[in-house]
Order: sequence, then C-alpha cells, then structure tokens
Amino acid sequence: MKDKLTKQSILLFEKKGFTETSIQDIVDSIGVTKGTFYYYFSSKEELLMDINLGYIDDLLFRQEQILKKSMSCKEKLYEMVYLLISSIKNQGSAAKIFFREMKNLSEDRLECMITKRDQFRMNIEQLIKEGMKNGEFRANLNAPIITFGVLGAANWSYQWFKPDGASSDREVSEIFVDMILEGIRI
Repeated sequence: MKDKLTKQSILLFEKKGFTETSIQDIVDSIGVTKGTFYYYFSSKEELLMDINLGYIDDLLFRQEQILKKSMSCKEKLYEMVYLLISSIKNQGSAAKIFFREMKNLSEDRLECMITKRDQFRMNIEQLIKEGMKNGEFRANLNAPIITFGVLGAANWSYQWFKPDGASSDREVSEIFVDMILEGIRI
C-alpha cells in the first residue's frame, strides 16, 4: 500500500504540483482513507521526502557503481550522463518532482537533499579533475564550471526529453558527452 500511495502521489504531484495536491486527493484517487495514508506517512512533506530520497539515493548508488568500474574518465562521464538521462526515461515523474518540488521541504529535510545532491555533483567534479590530471581532459579546465554545465544539460532534459522520441537516451547521452568533450567548433 505504501508503494501504491507513493506511485499515485508522484503522478498527482507531477500533474497538479505538490502544494496543489491534498492528502484527500491522494487517498481519493486510490480509494483508501486518510487513516491509511497516516499509517505510512506522518505528513505530505514526509511523503515528498520519501520520493526525493528514493530518487537521489538510487542515483548516488548507481553513480558509485560507475566510479568503481575499470574505465577511462571519459567512459565514466558518459555513463554518468547516461545515468541522468536514463533516470528521466525510467523515473521521469520522480525526477521532475525532485527538481521541481524540493523547495517545499522544510529546512532540515532540504539540507539533507542538498547534501546528497552536492555529493553527486562533487563525484562528477572529482572525475573531471582526475581526467585533467591523467591527460584525458585539458589541464586548464575549470572543473566546477564544467561539472555544473554537465549537470545543467543532463538535468534540464527532464523538461524536454521524450523517451519515445527520435533520439534514445543513449543517443542523447552520447551527443551531450561529445559536445562537452569536443565542443561544437569546426
């Protein structure tokens, strides 16, 4: 039932927004009582936190798996961009809620999310620095800015990427990484 409440809430939050969706809307949509909701969640904010934690913890776990692989920095960067793009394909609604509704968390919960989000960013930044050090990437790059560029491009794709569109998540990832590493000049 907790999973059903969460999945339905994700759909409602995506459609109506967190603040416009009431607990009554959630329980009515699956035919249960508010008591059922409160058995699993103490508040709508706790539910939002649960959704956001599920999303970011999965990304961090999968990112750590990529970092452990025996690959070049370029290959790892590609895999991380693919991770972000494919998460939009596989968890599009949760991704939208993560980015769009985080502002609705209380200060302590928001701090937890920001810490996890920053860890994901720092892992990419460290990878870029490693690639600069070992000669895979130019040594004169500004790693923090490059990292924000990578994340900005990949994370914003939740706004426009269509998993059933003309380009697959793999193709979009390849285009992004090629653009980041090679630029667009002739």
